[in-house]
Amino acid sequence: MSFKKSSSAFKLAKQVLAGGVNSPARAFKAVGGSPVFIQKSQGAKIYDIDDNHFIDYVCSWGAILLGHSHEKVIDEVKKTLSLGSSFGTPTLLETEMAKLVIKCFPFLEKVRMVNSGTEATFSAIRLARGYTGKNKILKFKGCYHGHGDSFLIAAGSGAATLSQPDSAGVTNNVAQDTLLAEFNDFNEVERIFAEHKQDLAAVIIEPVAGNMGLIPAEPVFLKNLREITRENKTLLVFDEVMTGFRLSISGASGIYGIEPDLICLGKVIGGGFPVGAFGGKGAIMNALAPDGPVYQAGTLSGNPIAMRAGITVLRELLERKEAYLELEEKGAHLTKGLLSLAKQFSLPVVLNRMGSMFTLFFNSNAEVTNFKLAKESDTKRFAFFFNQMLHLGSYFPPSQFEAAFLNLSHSYEELDETLNHAETTLQKMV
Repeated sequence: MSFKKSSSAFKLAKQVLAGGVNSPARAFKAVGGSPVFIQKSQGAKIYDIDDNHFIDYVCSWGAILLGHSHEKVIDEVKKTLSLGSSFGTPTLLETEMAKLVIKCFPFLEKVRMVNSGTEATFSAIRLARGYTGKNKILKFKGCYHGHGDSFLIAAGSGAATLSQPDSAGVTNNVAQDTLLAEFNDFNEVERIFAEHKQDLAAVIIEPVAGNMGLIPAEPVFLKNLREITRENKTLLVFDEVMTGFRLSISGASGIYGIEPDLICLGKVIGGGFPVGAFGGKGAIMNALAPDGPVYQAGTLSGNPIAMRAGITVLRELLERKEAYLELEEKGAHLTKGLLSLAKQFSLPVVLNRMGSMFTLFFNSNAEVTNFKLAKESDTKRFAFFFNQMLHLGSYFPPSQFEAAFLNLSHSYEELDETLNHAETTLQKMV
């Protein structure tokens, strides 16, 4: 494959865009080379400006579940767009979307629509602080909750040590209100609560992490989190921006059978448009302005185009009762094939999967259950794997530490084509 036009496009982009991209993960820094510039998509495939096509396992970082350029979504958006793109006023579509979300998550009573997953998470944390009157939050190493200041924190030494900023521009004062624990390690959580429980407003977690690679929380870990937060009047916040409506119609919380106090959603509910949401019990959500003292606002929040796209996707998922079984079977088919090939060539790998999300770690550990173990992966091997697969026609996330995704449009023929690409690539890695 030739990528000459994409290479030229990236050089031009770097002259006018910071870093040449509008989101760092797109820049290919972790795998080398220039990013591929995509111009169109259909079903399970994306097409670049060099006339190459790829079987897509990024799926707009998990946002595309029905398939790219889904006919129903496109048609409904066109109809809505003909009436106007944004009014800055309430619309019936916002209420309809909220009712659909609440229908799928029985513990929800009220939601607030926003424009992104990041906006959902930092708004939920502000709400948690305002509602509880406490200042500190606990997050887990390797869990990414968007680029809000409170979340860009690296661990200090010791489980209960106050943290240091992990990004320039994040102040030490902000960092001191964020505590860090190892994912899936409840002993660290207990130590932190022992020291800080009087001032812990919230614990936020991806119940199935997707930004240190795909790593599910252990069921007993989440159960213990629910118990300790409830005992200490600390809010439990599930970041299901990736997993909401992707792993099941009621997300990871439905799979684990655990009800958080607040949940953050995004990606799939936008149907390919910028949408986020957060919600919880009415008693908590009523603390938001205009009824309460916690301020949050957004000019384009709940805009009709995004609402219509999201409503169309959610209705389709509710109608297609077999959708999640289909994603499970396709995910199993692809990942079993990848694991079999890795074993055939005696390559040390760990493959984590839940439903339509998965990560192939080039890692010699028996399992990968937290960020510390994930970071022991061979990133050079992954970069080789990524680039070889790309040239053969399978587009994986350009980082060892990002989850890959399937959508309902992936055919078994396309999955087998990717397995053929993987066989060629893994053989070269022996």
